[in-house]
Amino acid sequence: MQLQISLDTSFDDRTASSWSRKERQKWFLSLLCGTCLIYATRTSVPLLIPVVSQEKNWSKSDSGIILSSFFWGYTLTQVASGYISDKIGGQRVLWISALGWSATTFLMPEIIEYFSGDGTSILLVAAVRMINGAFQGMHFPSMISLISQRLHEAERASFFSLLTSGSALGTLLTGSLGSYLLENYNWMTVFRALGGMSLAWTALLSYHTLPFKEKTASIKSTTDYTLPWSKLLSQPPFWSCVIGHACQNNCFFVLLSWMPTYFHDTFPEIRGWIVNMVPWLSMLPCTFLGKALSEEIIKAGYSVTVTRKTIQTICFVIEIGSLLFLAKVESFENAILCLALIIGGSGFHNNAIAVNPSDLAPKHSGSVFGLMNTVGAIPGFLGVYFSGHILHVTHSWPAVFLFIAVIDALGCIMYLLFGSGQAII
Repeated sequence: MQLQISLDTSFDDRTASSWSRKERQKWFLSLLCGTCLIYATRTSVPLLIPVVSQEKNWSKSDSGIILSSFFWGYTLTQVASGYISDKIGGQRVLWISALGWSATTFLMPEIIEYFSGDGTSILLVAAVRMINGAFQGMHFPSMISLISQRLHEAERASFFSLLTSGSALGTLLTGSLGSYLLENYNWMTVFRALGGMSLAWTALLSYHTLPFKEKTASIKSTTDYTLPWSKLLSQPPFWSCVIGHACQNNCFFVLLSWMPTYFHDTFPEIRGWIVNMVPWLSMLPCTFLGKALSEEIIKAGYSVTVTRKTIQTICFVIEIGSLLFLAKVESFENAILCLALIIGGSGFHNNAIAVNPSDLAPKHSGSVFGLMNTVGAIPGFLGVYFSGHILHVTHSWPAVFLFIAVIDALGCIMYLLFGSGQAII
């Protein structure tokens, strides 16, 4: 089965019109800012859910529904947005995405307050959260498609892995500014501040992309764009990448969603900004370390396959070991250290499986990343909801950490057996 589409711009033409050095710097800063803000808005709900749930009398299961609903929407738009980005240009899809998640974040206080007295308030708030997730699901596929269209193959993995460090910056922004606003004002102010900043970035992005659109429109070529789905879906390296990404995402998304609640329940005397900032300080240096290690391994003469497997295994080993230790710790300092190591592990993931679609399918990276991230987002709603259910039934955080560790181990084995850094389509 092959999917053929008539495009306005061929892949070769788009590659020929690569960014200049100045354009590359400009787009890097813009995309880094956007990735920072998208994670700041994404992590605002986990930060605020303990306070809002207490005010609105929501149970752990109710909180789990709202936290997991984001990922229902997140899975819906991944493949389509990557596919359309490969077709019409990632910058257009990126702007539509930004407008949607910025606006829904800014309006979230009104939505929660308006429906708070209704018996169906949980489902309605979850529905809006799902819409927010659907818009956010368009961000990374459109971004990796844009990078593939405008950078040479040798530059893409490094460029994208550095951009993913924006997720740590965004979480730090929520942990610092969000915690300050929550302690000194109220939870509504957090939504409005982060949503307002995101809307301002969206306006800047619109202005920023105007010359880029004109440049794209100036390229006149028609060719067939062939996306060989059947060949892609029959390749074990693709599925090992997808499953490994899903297993690592299960760890990341569950902790991203439930970490504030864990500290709120286990160490209630600790100030919120410490909990919401300190663990995330490890991701940025680990991302740079993973990038440097990848470059050194390749320079030493090893293949891209060996490089990706080595870096991803480091990620999984760090996460599994820290989760097993976290299940037994009793002090706040040790808990913070474990979570910092786990989140730091994600920095290595950003230099391995996260950039693997560019290795496996250089000409179709937006579509392939979208499909990978669709499956990878499933733990976002299943894992997050199931963790809430475990807590509701067992009242045991160690049970949640052991559940995450087992899933991580399965992903590590699968990627070691079948992962690859060679092009398959």
